[in-house]
Amino acid sequence: MNRKFAVVMSAVLTIVFIAILFQVVYAQKKPPESVTLKLEDAKFPPVTFSHSVHTDKAKAQCVVCHHKDPKEPGKCMPCHDRNEVKNGSPPIKDAYHKNCIDCHKESVAKNVAAPTKCNECHKKQ
Repeated sequence: MNRKFAVVMSAVLTIVFIAILFQVVYAQKKPPESVTLKLEDAKFPPVTFSHSVHTDKAKAQCVVCHHKDPKEPGKCMPCHDRNEVKNGSPPIKDAYHKNCIDCHKESVAKNVAAPTKCNECHKKQ
């Protein structure tokens, strides 16, 4: 009876360990649901960006925004400066607007709803 109990407990503990391991690995790769894109002293309010809306619903690829290193996505500001071209990268506001607005306009052209006006993304919170 003790041997059978030990085997069952070992199997249960192994399954629990594997489940925890998968949770840790998955949690590290899953982006936050939303991020706030905010520039100090900006004319308009910050933008709340939903990863799930863009990746799950719109089927956008991570590399569209995280073009430098999609496997280890980071923030934009290390490559994009606040106001100036930096190592060939446009200022952050220009990069956001070009990437976001162009994609939204392409979606609308395909009859897929997407915001294209300033206040549709820049909402007061």
